[in-house]
Amino acid sequence: MRKLSLLALCAFFICTLKAQDKAPAYPLITHDSYFSIWSFGDGLNQSVTKHWTGKEQSLIGLIKVDDKYYRFLGNEPKNYKQLLPATDESRYQAKYTFSQPDKGWENISYNDASWKSAEAPFGDDQRAKTKWNTDDLYFRRKFTLTNLSPGKKVLKLNHDDHVMVYVNDKLIYKKNDYVSDYIYIPIPDGLLKMGENLLAIQVKNTASARHLDAGIVEEEETKLPIQLAKQTNVNVQATTTAFTFKCGGVDLQVNFTSPLLLNDIQLTARPVSYVSYAVKSNDAKAHNVDVYLSASSNIAVNAPAQPVSAWSKKSGGLAILKAGTVEQPVLKKRGDDVRIDWGYLYVAVPEKFGAKQFLSPQGASLSAFVKGDYPAQKQILNSKNINLGTVIPFGLINETAVEKYVMFGYDDVRPVEYFKTQLLPVWNKSGKQNFEDQLKQASADYALLKNKCAAFDNQLYTDAVKSGGKEYADLCKLAYRQSIAAHKIVYAPNGDILFLSKENFSNGSINTVDVTYPSAPQYLLYSPELLKGMLNGIFYYSESGKWKKPFAAHDLGTYPIANGQTYGEDMPVEEAGNMIILTAAITKAEGNTGYAAKHWEVMSVWADYLLREGFDPANQLCTDDFAGHLARNSNLSVKAIVALGGYAQMAQQLGKTDVATKYRNAALKMAQDWMKLADDGDHYALTFNDKNTWSQKYNLIWDKLLKLDLFPVAVYNKEIAFYLKKQKEFGLPLDSRRTYTKSDWIMWTATLTDNKVDFEKFIHPVYRYATETESKVPLSDWHETTDGRMSGFQARSVVGGYFIKMLADKWGIQ
Repeated sequence: MRKLSLLALCAFFICTLKAQDKAPAYPLITHDSYFSIWSFGDGLNQSVTKHWTGKEQSLIGLIKVDDKYYRFLGNEPKNYKQLLPATDESRYQAKYTFSQPDKGWENISYNDASWKSAEAPFGDDQRAKTKWNTDDLYFRRKFTLTNLSPGKKVLKLNHDDHVMVYVNDKLIYKKNDYVSDYIYIPIPDGLLKMGENLLAIQVKNTASARHLDAGIVEEEETKLPIQLAKQTNVNVQATTTAFTFKCGGVDLQVNFTSPLLLNDIQLTARPVSYVSYAVKSNDAKAHNVDVYLSASSNIAVNAPAQPVSAWSKKSGGLAILKAGTVEQPVLKKRGDDVRIDWGYLYVAVPEKFGAKQFLSPQGASLSAFVKGDYPAQKQILNSKNINLGTVIPFGLINETAVEKYVMFGYDDVRPVEYFKTQLLPVWNKSGKQNFEDQLKQASADYALLKNKCAAFDNQLYTDAVKSGGKEYADLCKLAYRQSIAAHKIVYAPNGDILFLSKENFSNGSINTVDVTYPSAPQYLLYSPELLKGMLNGIFYYSESGKWKKPFAAHDLGTYPIANGQTYGEDMPVEEAGNMIILTAAITKAEGNTGYAAKHWEVMSVWADYLLREGFDPANQLCTDDFAGHLARNSNLSVKAIVALGGYAQMAQQLGKTDVATKYRNAALKMAQDWMKLADDGDHYALTFNDKNTWSQKYNLIWDKLLKLDLFPVAVYNKEIAFYLKKQKEFGLPLDSRRTYTKSDWIMWTATLTDNKVDFEKFIHPVYRYATETESKVPLSDWHETTDGRMSGFQARSVVGGYFIKMLADKWGIQ
């Protein structure tokens, strides 16, 4: 038992009085793209907690106050009884044909004797038991029900692409799209009957992939005497999300802290988060309190159908629960909408708290807590949907707040493959460490890290308010953990640090250069070493001879396999420019040329390419590849010009005077020519050859931040004045082609302003988007400026770009 300090008590009371922070989703446990759990929506107890991809990774929290139960965290995942199992539960066969059948094929009375029978699922990938390579699939599955309960019946369906579903002759579902996992669709009451029934489905393929699997389930209701705790506040800080609740006669504060302090790389790389509770009486009476927290083994799977095992033990003064898949397919999957299915989830609590830990099936865990009847088993092997439960007794609670905590950790064993070598986690570089020792150390560090995180959160917010105002500061603190948790820290075989991003919901690439570029300000501000970690792999790829082109690669592969570029097209000017600009920025941040000198040879190849091809770019993609190819892109030209200026600046600092003169003069001439070619009266055009267009020239920011003085300040001012006339309700559009935008680029554009009033004019619509959007997912950086809805992407690292104004202030750039 730990008494709160006076400072913490003050924070507890202040937090309950503040206006609630608004976010599209709230970060809870955030370490990397695999260990990343969020609350989607407006209340911590309003929905099932999820991985950033939207797949359920359930955390449930209850507090028992005397004889009453209140849920403060998560919602109960639905439990289903199988009526007609899909293939994730049981093998089955169905009738099918690839040819157009006679009219009435969906009716139960139809004669399907001529149809073939084969094992599901049907499709064209490795999951398929029956190969389907045509445009159409017609599927019939008869089944008999001998007992019908009044429970709600639900169709369980996974389909790709367009689908029409019939039950007993009636169309119950139609969708012109695909899904990537099982979805659950209610079946109208009374449609199923005793005796013979029919599930009939037509799927039409319109694109590359094909898939069909379907079954029918029944919702199982669990009627337990559990009330909802009343959420009174939520406060999002850089490293901590704090929620407060009124639970009958007690007040509860729940803090989710991921101690991602970037000045301590070892700590940032340790995948252990804290969930802490502070409980106090609110009615001047003493109350008996227990707090329950459960975690689903689905945190350790890619798909819920994967068999898992779980164990309970005590070690190093901790009570520990552990879960992982039976198969342990280390680094066997790669892609975007993919979760880790190897390694082990850990839930640990100090033994001194007297906690009760137990393992149970998902549907039985809450009942065990309410009834006080806990399973005694120390392991569950080869099962599914296991709950890892921890109950901490707080005893009699009065007006003095009492605090206790639980730790969540994940041992990912071999997190990344890097040019055919499976790398070890940072905490286990020697290969001889035990994850339980990491938990033990994390527990010993709790009090210190709690204070460090609070101090850092306060300093970040104070600095951000000073830089750009309260709304800007609110956006920065929301972005901080999201950006870091879209990366993985590892060390290459040569000892180089690697800070490898994943392109979350934008194709799943690993270490994409044009994702590094917008993310960079956060790391230039707080840890230039980690920005080097974002560049090192790309430098190695070229310097090793594995990548032979005269410009930088786009990526190193598809997460988590970094064996070489997998993106289908190069971005020559984009990536060469990004690498040179960011190396110049590191040189400025560190105040020395060591990093530039190390990579000078390959940067010289890239600079030479930009000198030849960068000023008037050919038809190619840039970082905004969702907008399509564009020739003579004036903003991409700015990137090339600024990169050459940065290269010249580094050459001068390295004593390469002739090189510096050559490239600076070239960059200066290009800038003058650019102003003529792009000029469109009161602004500069989107492309050199298409007037009456416009675009955000966010790449100009590095001319300002690096003090290159290639473009006159009048260019910035002319663009800013024009942009202020083009703003929509939720931000400045990316360019004149569409009304969507990128919020990271708006931050860069805003930093071109020379006064706080204009800066805040750009920030306010972005703040409105972040706090008002109906897209309840981890913050999307790509959204519509007209209605505030996300256009795509979510949980990406590029929101690290929000810190560019703070970086400018740190560097003394006004």
